[in-house]
Amino acid sequence: MRMYLIKTRNRKVKAVLEKYISSRSSTGDKLGKLKIDPRRENGAHPLKGKLAGKWVYWLGANIRMVYKIDDVLKLIIVEFVGSHKVY
Repeated sequence: MRMYLIKTRNRKVKAVLEKYISSRSSTGDKLGKLKIDPRRENGAHPLKGKLAGKWVYWLGANIRMVYKIDDVLKLIIVEFVGSHKVY
């Protein structure tokens, strides 16, 4: 079984994600599990409405990660990282 790779939409999103990962040791473990199954890990769920087609994942505290899944290329494409207000 090939794991998914995590990519970010742009450098700004990458910087925010890396900052959050470095500040919380458990976040790296959570992302490792997400790479195995981006749809079922840690309460990941699809969004509705104008964000339909995207998924949200809880990273801890009040931090959420909004992402798209590319099953063909096995990619998790992170679009936003922030508080619940990101969506």
